[in-house]
Amino acid sequence: MGRLFVVNLEGKIYSCKHCHTHLALYDDIYSKTFHCRHGKAYLFNKVVNVSIGEMEDRQMMTGLHTVADIFCVGCGSIVGWQYVRL
Repeated sequence: MGRLFVVNLEGKIYSCKHCHTHLALYDDIYSKTFHCRHGKAYLFNKVVNVSIGEMEDRQMMTGLHTVADIFCVGCGSIVGWQYVRL
């Protein structure tokens, strides 16, 4: 594995709850009306410091979608998912 470069954001940010690695800016929120099995979820236009897992079809409240889980590069915790466009 190579050297890890972490992007540090300035301003109002969202960060990993485990290691506090910066993930997104408050201004990059696209929608706050999403929900997941663990409660409230936000949709962002842009995130940083994440790695992308395997694509899979997942049944969501709005139907079947192809998604990939995203993980914090600092500690490896799952921080959400992204929709995959095929």
